Amino acid sequence: MTIHYNPKRTKFRKQHRGRMKGRSYRGNTLCFGKYALQALEPAWITSRQIEAGRRAMIRNVRRGGKLWVRLFPDKPVTVRSKETRMGSGKGSPEYWVAVVKPGRILYEMGGVTENIARKAISIAASKMPIRTQFLISG
Repeated sequence: MTIHYNPKRTKFRKQHRGRMKGRSYRGNTLCFGKYALQALEPAWITSRQIEAGRRAMIRNVRRGGKLWVRLFPDKPVTVRSKETRMGSGKGSPEYWVAVVKPGRILYEMGGVTENIARKAISIAASKMPIRTQFLISG
């Protein structure tokens, strides 16, 4: 089952790029599971990367456990068509990203043993474009 991570509707079609300053002050504590994957660097994480990480974890855990995806891509990224001359406005939205700051929890997992969770989360971490760390609530 593929989950398509993109908003149903937004107030505006296009957004500014913005800056990724400072640490995450929301979404940086474990809420649901016992184990988590936490971001250590700022980045844009695309909807495809989020889905790839989720799939890798689900495949690795097989039937046991529960997984929570703690980020959602709500920022549209526009891309200009190739070989376009200067001017003529901003490009059309191509894909969606989640703005991730250091300290943000990306995934949470529960209902599995620590070594299974550690293995699954390390596979998901390899799909991410940033450095991450494994957390255990305790």
